[in-house]
Amino acid sequence: MSMAVVGLAAGMALGFAGYFGGFGAFLLVAALGLIGFVAGKFLDGELELGDFFRPRERDGRRR
Repeated sequence: MSMAVVGLAAGMALGFAGYFGGFGAFLLVAALGLIGFVAGKFLDGELELGDFFRPRERDGRRR
């Protein structure tokens, strides 16, 4: 499935949630979509849990 089709489906889901459920439902669907996206990246192996908790490096050296 292409990213354009995924974007279309996500946009339609957000549009329906916003129209029928109001702004609160729109935010809920957007937040759940983001959580699902991160979980999918994690399960595909493209994201590691340690990426969120490691300190950032500055100028190529650790502090």
